[in-house]
Amino acid sequence: MPVGFLESELEHVMTARAPDTAALRNVVPIARALRGQPAMRERMRRFRDLLDALPAAVYTTDADGRITYYNEAAVALWGYRPRRGLSKWCGSWKLFWPDGTPLPHDQCPLALALKENRPVRGIETACERPDGTRVPFIPSPTPLHDETGRLVGAVNMLVDITQRKRAEEQHALLMRELHHRVKNTLATVQAIMGSTARSAATVDEFKDAMIGRIGSLAKTHLLLSEEGATIAFADILRNELDPFDDGSKRIRLSGPRVEISSRLAVALGMAIHELTTNAAKYGALSVYGGKVAVRWAVTIEARRRTLEFNWLESGGPPVAPPAQRGFGSRLLDFVLPGQIQARSRIDYRPQGVRLHCALPLPVEAAG
Repeated sequence: MPVGFLESELEHVMTARAPDTAALRNVVPIARALRGQPAMRERMRRFRDLLDALPAAVYTTDADGRITYYNEAAVALWGYRPRRGLSKWCGSWKLFWPDGTPLPHDQCPLALALKENRPVRGIETACERPDGTRVPFIPSPTPLHDETGRLVGAVNMLVDITQRKRAEEQHALLMRELHHRVKNTLATVQAIMGSTARSAATVDEFKDAMIGRIGSLAKTHLLLSEEGATIAFADILRNELDPFDDGSKRIRLSGPRVEISSRLAVALGMAIHELTTNAAKYGALSVYGGKVAVRWAVTIEARRRTLEFNWLESGGPPVAPPAQRGFGSRLLDFVLPGQIQARSRIDYRPQGVRLHCALPLPVEAAG
């Protein structure tokens, strides 16, 4: 192979603006041709340094699948350093299909690329690190050939799609919440209408009260869509509960002023919305005379601030634990701990639902 050709091929790979498996396929024959030539060995060293600096995981194998090289991004993705020349097919500790089914290393996409001597695309897999964490990724294994066309190895690039998966899960959650919120909003409007009709003496009084309470409900949805500002915890409560306050003190709020960042307020507002909706459907707010009291305080321990509040219902129909877990229960049990590290405990007492919630407050929320 002419030296000029080798240099031009190497220069093409080294100046590529993004990881390119088609460009990388010449790595092995170039390395062999450059062996024993100091100047070109230096170019190969620079090429390896370039691969080590890439954000994408890249590794190569010989024709039998033994790993011959990997960059630092591959180490970060795998969570450890496999032994060159001994580890085969993929440096992942363990491999899995997207549904969680184990994927044997000798059946992974790179093994398939070598066995069938063809590039493999469009397959999603996941690796498990030695510490037990899993990383979803998309591999792009490509066979490598020498100047005679003989298969000499393969190169693989692994693209971490963790952020994409999280975005997809968040989108699915938001869509479920949107559909759920629409249904709950209709149920809440019905409950507000019934409560307003029982307390209004005239049609005009009913109309004025209804407009005010629907407006308050709309403020809650606007509150949850805003970003950037802090929001008082009491305002989050009032935006949900004020539509049910008919002047008979059925809503009682007690606690100091606490500012909540918009990041925390969105998830917390969702939880308050679920509690209010459930109270309007089945609990204290579903009957005339039922009451909801919310008491809160800020505790400080080891320089950490925590908002703790209690939701107490009374005067409603007898309460029994739900027969099945709904979206509200999953929200309290999984979404709040996962998104804002809040801990909640709900008690379905016959005389009324009781909830205790503890929410860590960030330093910037201090006021």
